[in-house]
Amino acid sequence: MDLVQQIIERAKSNKQRIVLPEATEERTLRAADRVLADDVADLILIGNPDEIHALAAQWGLTHIDKATLIDPENNPKSEEYAALLTELRKSKGMTIEKARELVKNPLYLGCMIIKTEGADGQISGALSTTGDTLRPALQIIKCAPGISCVSGAMLMITQKPEYGENGVLVIGDVAVTPMPDASQLAQIAVCTAQTAKSVAGFADPRVAMLSFSTKGSASHEVVDKVVEATRIAKEMAPDLHIDGELQADASLVPSVGAKKAPGSEIAGRANVLVVPCLEVGNISYKLVERLGGAVALGPILQGIARPVNDLSRGCSVDDIYKMVAITACQAMDAK
Repeated sequence: MDLVQQIIERAKSNKQRIVLPEATEERTLRAADRVLADDVADLILIGNPDEIHALAAQWGLTHIDKATLIDPENNPKSEEYAALLTELRKSKGMTIEKARELVKNPLYLGCMIIKTEGADGQISGALSTTGDTLRPALQIIKCAPGISCVSGAMLMITQKPEYGENGVLVIGDVAVTPMPDASQLAQIAVCTAQTAKSVAGFADPRVAMLSFSTKGSASHEVVDKVVEATRIAKEMAPDLHIDGELQADASLVPSVGAKKAPGSEIAGRANVLVVPCLEVGNISYKLVERLGGAVALGPILQGIARPVNDLSRGCSVDDIYKMVAITACQAMDAK
């Protein structure tokens, strides 16, 4: 069974409640129908119910009745949500009038449902920007305890079983924080290891903090940042298997790791790679994908107290289906 199917089966084994706030968008509704047909998750679809049913009939989707439909313009919980949003954002000047308008926005409404424990996760982005997806999540759900920055991990499924976990590696951050400081980089490491466990199913995440230096082979302030981030990450998660700074080859190839970092429990055995900045992460995964033939799955947003994931506006039905399963796996671990 390949990794994607393992993720889907894990989601099926403990069904979570996932919100799709862009439910009248064709790819989203088609993916929802497939999720419901396969019993991957319980879905909450936000949109006008009559429109959703009409579109389902038009496109021959026969499982949408299994979902919970919530009309943002006629929601009996609107006033309750508006009052809570006003309280959550009062220090930022939120008024009840503004809150009443915001809870009609499907992206805000979905996050309010999660905040009040009516759902376990949310996915949007087929129609919305990353900023529009993240803003309500950070305002309402907020970051996980001990975390102050959001990041994005990518699952890399390669044809090289000798590397990572039978050819699978998890890389972060590839999507959100452009230039993390040492504290943020440590948080990214801890969160990426958690994603490796909850989504990729790694029993033992082994984290390499990457740099152009291995154990002092080069001296530079950006190397110092990685060393400091490694120290902080060890304090944050004492049981985490992590080492750095390590070059990419030293982290992946046992013979190179033994030569460059003798005695390291991570060198040559890493299955989680944490890059020093977003530029490196984004470039790296795309090169591995295009030149190395790896399958890139994600990005998977991490660091939010409950999972909220972002899709590309060019996403496919299959992308949305897989992200529902991924978000469900994250949600199990977040409880």
